[in-house]
Formats: sequence, C-alpha cells, structure tokens
Amino acid sequence: MITQKPGYDFEMIYYNADGSQSMCGNGGRCSVKFAHHLGIHKNEYYFLAIDGDHKAVMADRDWVNLKMKDVHGIKKHYNDSVLDTGSPHYIKPVTDVKNYDVLRVGKLIRYSGDYGTDGINVNFVEGDDRSIFVRTYERGVENETLSCGTGVTAAALVNAHNDNGFNRIEIQTLGGHLAVEFDKTGEEDFENIWLCGPAEQVFKGETDIH
Repeated sequence: MITQKPGYDFEMIYYNADGSQSMCGNGGRCSVKFAHHLGIHKNEYYFLAIDGDHKAVMADRDWVNLKMKDVHGIKKHYNDSVLDTGSPHYIKPVTDVKNYDVLRVGKLIRYSGDYGTDGINVNFVEGDDRSIFVRTYERGVENETLSCGTGVTAAALVNAHNDNGFNRIEIQTLGGHLAVEFDKTGEEDFENIWLCGPAEQVFKGETDIH
C-alpha cells in the first residue's frame, strides 16, 4: 500500500503473504504507476520504502524504472552468491532452469542453518552477462513467485561482465520481461542500479472499512 509521508511523494509499505514486511522491487514500480493513476503526475517520483529512499521515472512503453540501493559486497558460497538488494538473495546458477525443482531446492536453502530464522530468497539463474532467465523461491511467500524485482536485480549484478562500467542485462521470468541497468564500479561494487519493466493496472476495486 502507499501512504502519505512528509518530504516524499508517498511511502510504500509492503507486506508478504505471511504478514512480514520487506522491500519489493516490482511492488515499488507498481506503487509508482498507482500513484500516477491517483493523479500524482511527475517526471520523477521520490518515495520511502523499508530499505530507504527510492527514485523512479515513467519510461516509454508503459515501463516504470526504479532506482535501487547501491550494492557493495557479494559473498561467495561455493559456486553460489549471496547479496542484499533491499532484501537478501541467494543466487544459484543452474542449467535447464525451466525444469528445475525450484520449490524443493529453494526451501532447503531458505531454511538452512546458514541463514537463521530470517531466511533468504533463493534465485535460480541461467544465462550470461547479456540475458538471463530467473526463477525465485521467495521467503514470506514460501513458494515460487512469478517474478521478484529485488531477486532479478541481484541475479543481474552477479552476472555482470568483468569490466567496470555500464551494464544492461535483459531478464526473463515466468511473469514476463524485465531489465536491469547499472554501473559496475569495482569487483563487488555496483551503483546507479535501475530495475526496469512494465506496470499495468489490471484490476480496480473499492471497499468500505468500518
């Protein structure tokens, strides 16, 4: 949901299915589009989320581009990677991702002793430094989700090309097409990170709260 917040266009408050709160990248993009539908028309939007300040812009093709927090540090776990893009993510490269047992393996990693009671989101990734396919087991949902914004952002950073500089990685999820743009400024340092993708209103309803 979005609510008024002094000094911002709005505050986004996001609840997982289990009632816990977290940052949601795609939820942030949808919140901006919702604010636009409510009549807040701006070139740039500034809002507050659980992980801090965010900026977003309305782009072509009904896309909304959301600026994510900078990332400094990627932890290696054997051949996998762990990083925080607003929510913690475990990135596991796999082959034949479309047929991978995301639910079983994702649950094993999410509840493993390495990540304590808070758990971790688990992303299964196939591709290269130009294009990747991502499937996500999401904590709080405790199941696979069709698309996870902070997850695809984390997967894109892990799959950056070795040279420092600008990257754009096209991303396919079960829910659709996204892209992540960023500047790699060091071996484990990433700035100017943008999560880009479509946001469309598909339903409208009203209810009375007494």
